Amino acid sequence: MRILITGVAGYIGSNLALRLKGRGFDVFWVDGFLDYYDPAIKRGTEAVLKAEGIETIELDLTEDSLKAVLEGVDAVVHLAAQPGISPITPWEDYHRNNIVATHRLVEAAKASRGMKMFVNVASSSCYGIQATDTEDAVVKPASWYGETKLAAEQEVMAAQRSSGFPACSLRLFSVYGERERPEKLFPKLIRSIADDLEFPLFEGSLEHRRSFTYVGDICEGILATIENWDKAEGEIFNLGTDQCFTTGEAIETVEEIMGKKAKLKIVPSRPGDQKATHANIDKIRSTLGWEPKTALREGLGRMIDWYQSEVHG
Repeated sequence: MRILITGVAGYIGSNLALRLKGRGFDVFWVDGFLDYYDPAIKRGTEAVLKAEGIETIELDLTEDSLKAVLEGVDAVVHLAAQPGISPITPWEDYHRNNIVATHRLVEAAKASRGMKMFVNVASSSCYGIQATDTEDAVVKPASWYGETKLAAEQEVMAAQRSSGFPACSLRLFSVYGERERPEKLFPKLIRSIADDLEFPLFEGSLEHRRSFTYVGDICEGILATIENWDKAEGEIFNLGTDQCFTTGEAIETVEEIMGKKAKLKIVPSRPGDQKATHANIDKIRSTLGWEPKTALREGLGRMIDWYQSEVHG
């Protein structure tokens, strides 16, 4: 099976590409190398993938022709997006890179012969401030990121409902792990502790609750949809751990592993930030048999080992 992954220079996409390659899938990827964070980091990831023989194509989903890149593709895993809740990212970027990019990709995939699966990757931010519900709950996004990721999901699922387009969507919860984006909680925290720097912490976030989900488990969840497509097609699934921790507890876990306290510096809170994410995974557990397997301490230990061996210094 030939699988196209969009946004693969990011940390979820790169981990997924390596895992699928190891399972014998014919994997290739596209990425636009947006400058949301230093593109040099993504180029490093690109080099890792190329060294493993994974084909790479650079293109812009919002502008470039997609016909040729989808030729002969059996499945798409759509991870490319404008990520995160950022007070400095304009709405136009979220609209362009989440909604427009998804619309163009879906239309091209619909016209592609042989397309069997389209796995859309959405976010718990679709639910809003309290992301604790089942998949059939009313969604209430509270950020431009959540709003546009929901719109992108509906673009995909509307095609499925109206024309039988072979699609499903996964709402991911608080993913962390190797090659994670540098502005996220754990990369900033690990770097701050390692380099004895102040760690900027959003006001009130110590008590925020999160379903911190290890990237390896997320990859296995995506793989479960591909391997059980007869059950996954047409469905929306929450994909995360049902174990929940406060941000404060997670910070303490990193401090314990690294043997050193973080120097916390409280900064103003972000509008639209979620107060709680707690994944209800009853549906994907019963339908696809997927279970998260990595405890928070174990996953953070792997991430810290990776940082110290491949990044630090």
